Amino acid sequence: MVIEVLKSHSMEKQKPQTDSSLYEHYSFVAEKGQQPLRIDKYLMNFIENATRNKIQAAAKDGSIYVNGETVKSNYKVKPFDKIKVLFEHPPHEFLLVPEDIPIDVVYEDDDLLVVNKPAGMVVHPGHGNYSGTLINALTFHFENLPNNSSERPGLVHRIDKDTSGLLVVAKTEEAMAHLSNQFAKKTSEREYVALVWGNVDEEEGTIEGNIGRHPKNRLQNTVFFDDEAEKGKPAVTHYKVIERFSYVTLVSCRLETGRTHQIRVHMKHIGHTLFNDERYGGNLVLKGTTFTKYKQFVDNCFKVLPRQALHARTLGFKHPRTGEFMSFTSEIPDDIQQCIEKWRKYATHQI
Repeated sequence: MVIEVLKSHSMEKQKPQTDSSLYEHYSFVAEKGQQPLRIDKYLMNFIENATRNKIQAAAKDGSIYVNGETVKSNYKVKPFDKIKVLFEHPPHEFLLVPEDIPIDVVYEDDDLLVVNKPAGMVVHPGHGNYSGTLINALTFHFENLPNNSSERPGLVHRIDKDTSGLLVVAKTEEAMAHLSNQFAKKTSEREYVALVWGNVDEEEGTIEGNIGRHPKNRLQNTVFFDDEAEKGKPAVTHYKVIERFSYVTLVSCRLETGRTHQIRVHMKHIGHTLFNDERYGGNLVLKGTTFTKYKQFVDNCFKVLPRQALHARTLGFKHPRTGEFMSFTSEIPDDIQQCIEKWRKYATHQI
């Protein structure tokens, strides 16, 4: 099942023809193979952090439309149905509230800045995360940041909430256009460090495969091949082993493309899910022994590193005004480093 998700960026465009006082928050088009499914269950698969009770309450309030008409929560979604969730207030991500949140600025000039994002910070506001984001912080510390194509001030690219590391932020329209073009044309350089489950067979390799929404779990992405390739977007990840620790491996991943969850999806696809990546099953003991002491050891590693083991370590690009190539490196954060040390000691004792 493939769903086309439509997100409007302009306030004016979000007002539906049915009622000019309402704003569109979500829009979906059901795929031709859609089986009959209650709309409350359907929307739970597509809206992160949405509970069935919240969806049913929205339907009761007349906020869910199918093909231009309000429906109840027991409505059965059919192929090609056009589904919209509308409210009287604009989407919260458009109501940016500047917040005095500290930012770790690695570099800054008149055109751009490079920030080191901590794990746990969401990059931009969205459903369930309307405050405490990097964008909230940026709009407090910097005035008149240019919007990207998604109306997000200064944002050239993004990394996941629980991924730490480097991001470049544009301060002028010219810098936004120039930097965005570099990312689109794959001339920027991005290297991540990841701890993954399993002993990676090859010292280095390349993973290619279109990435798109998982057909059954809409909060995940997956790799599509051959006749299903049109369901995803091309993605290329180059990996290289840094160090082996028996049942896990530390790898360097260089991105040729920048798809959502790319490293997490590609590494899982080749059988090496990121360590403690809950969304993709890495928070389970995927490799190792059945001994209780081993499970306790892994649980202790999870406590030290309560998120996926992924860090955006290196970022490189041409300066939009001078043309000089700039490269920045961020040290592996303490939580990942502590986890690595635990595995290093464990692997040493196994030899």
